[in-house]
Amino acid sequence: MKVVVCGAGQVGTTIARHLAFEGANVTVIDNDVEQARRAAESFDVTSVVGHASHPAILEQAGAQDADMLIAVTRSDEVNMVACQVAYSLFSVKRRVARVRHNGYLAPIWKNLYGSDQLPIDVIISPELEVANGIMQRLRTPGAFDVVALADRRVQLLGIHCNTGTCGAYGLRIRDLPERFPSAPMVVLALVREGRAFVPAGDEVIKRGDDVFVVTTPAALAGVMDAFGHKEKIAYRIVIVGGGNVGLNLAQQIRSRSSATSLKVIEASRSRAEFVARELGSSVVVLQGDALDREVLDEANVADAETLVAVTNDDETNIFASVLAKRSGCERAITLVNKSSYEPLMPSLGIDVVVSPSAITISSILRHVRHRSVLALHTLREGFGEVIEALAQPDSRLVSGNLQEIGVPEGVRVGAVVRNGEVILPNRHTRIEPGDRVVALVTYTALKAAEDLLDMKARRAGWMRRF
Repeated sequence: MKVVVCGAGQVGTTIARHLAFEGANVTVIDNDVEQARRAAESFDVTSVVGHASHPAILEQAGAQDADMLIAVTRSDEVNMVACQVAYSLFSVKRRVARVRHNGYLAPIWKNLYGSDQLPIDVIISPELEVANGIMQRLRTPGAFDVVALADRRVQLLGIHCNTGTCGAYGLRIRDLPERFPSAPMVVLALVREGRAFVPAGDEVIKRGDDVFVVTTPAALAGVMDAFGHKEKIAYRIVIVGGGNVGLNLAQQIRSRSSATSLKVIEASRSRAEFVARELGSSVVVLQGDALDREVLDEANVADAETLVAVTNDDETNIFASVLAKRSGCERAITLVNKSSYEPLMPSLGIDVVVSPSAITISSILRHVRHRSVLALHTLREGFGEVIEALAQPDSRLVSGNLQEIGVPEGVRVGAVVRNGEVILPNRHTRIEPGDRVVALVTYTALKAAEDLLDMKARRAGWMRRF
């Protein structure tokens, strides 16, 4: 498979690294010489310096025989034009573009992206997806990661094991079902002292672990309670940052419940006035610096149940969250772009870290995986993915029960959905063709997972389906 990636920023280089690791022929385009050079030196990819929408640059990058173009530059317009040029001049089969501006995303303009207009197959909107991701976390307080899968029949949860009331401390993974019969779950991964791994059945839950589990919506409260989390849904919320993420999030919160007390802090006067007009009188919009104690006091963060910091500046988000927690705010959800900051967050008292690049990367990878992959969520940088896949009739996955087929090390099947019913599997569970399978696949086990799930066709040119 040959892929042209337009943009060598954090998202573009991470996508390039993923694809190169999996054996794809990847060329990265960026008009910044240094970023293009770093991409070529760091990963097994080719780099081209220039504007990604220019035909000559795309030709130099090999668009004429590319299977896919992924446009994730900083400019919506460059991304859209790159897709148009790739389609019109080079007949690139599949085109993905990151589009940020709300003006391009309004439902009334959806026909703009048809093959006879702007031929973009998949539009990724990071701000909207980040807002949706934060909204899911607000619905499940206590979880630092929440992903709905299989038409919301399955929930993936990331939970900190850090409370004094956690009943799972000292229990082996295999003993959790017996200890918590009303909270069925499958543990996919543990993160301990910064190291992520797929635990064996005799692995013991320790204080300070982060655990990723799969469960059903009906069992969600019981699972959270098993790990010592009894937080209630917040109805007093302060949002720091009135950009596209903050505005989208505020609109979702307002539509969820009229009983929620919602305040937005925005530094720019003109933007604050715009947000106030968009949200109406039911939301208080304050113009000012979120690091100013007087502004935080005016927003009454001391009585807030949750502060959500989503400005474009990591440092502002981090320090606003720290100040809010020290003032008495119960919970902080913080948007952080720089992955190097993430290990510091727990020591600062920040409850949930949201990575826009991780959310965007998950969205894009979902569209470059094999056709049987219906959804995808990355778990920690460089560790693995939780996928939702359709069991193929000729795959080894359906040739016996899970014990008989030999699930590879680094792969953990978390749930099976059959005829709308969720099965949390054990070693005797047999998967049938057409089942939806939710599984963790570590990157070290990717090839073995392909063989198991019948995804090997990707390496042999599966892009021909487009």
